[in-house]
Amino acid sequence: MIDFKKISKEIILFYSLILMIIFVLLSCTNPFAPKLADSKLGSSIIADQRQINGIFENMRYAYKFKDTVVYGNLLQDTFSFTHFNYDKGVDESWGRDEDMKSTNRMFQTTESLDLIWNNVIISFGDSLLLDINRGFTLTVTFNPEDIIVAQGKANFRIGRQKTSDDWKIITWRDVSDN
Repeated sequence: MIDFKKISKEIILFYSLILMIIFVLLSCTNPFAPKLADSKLGSSIIADQRQINGIFENMRYAYKFKDTVVYGNLLQDTFSFTHFNYDKGVDESWGRDEDMKSTNRMFQTTESLDLIWNNVIISFGDSLLLDINRGFTLTVTFNPEDIIVAQGKANFRIGRQKTSDDWKIITWRDVSDN
């Protein structure tokens, strides 16, 4: 004779086990491929470049994580960088392509970079074009015995076509004293 009580307990146990396995599989995340951001929370490690401070937060992120994609997104196509070459006694400038190559080389040849933006010294302009002068501290670590800490100032001109666009750096002039 068939014991239906025993069969039904086994079936219930079997289906419970299957449901538990399905629940566990659906609730797991892969720790080796985590989500970049949960859009429901609205959080992201990349700052909103429609806000002025987003430019500086994203530059700090790009330096810290050596991210040329984020760095490149900061620069307008017509971007130019200028600094005074004290050895030659002249201003030197280059465009976006050379700056991307130079920054990439810096990212590859350093162990770590820590960029801290100090207070804004002066800022003037409007909602589409803005000039900002601010201080910075950059710690460049080549190895534990070779660390350079540079403090300086930079003048930025940032712009955008309309207020809903991201700010982009048009010009960056290093006005540090050394």
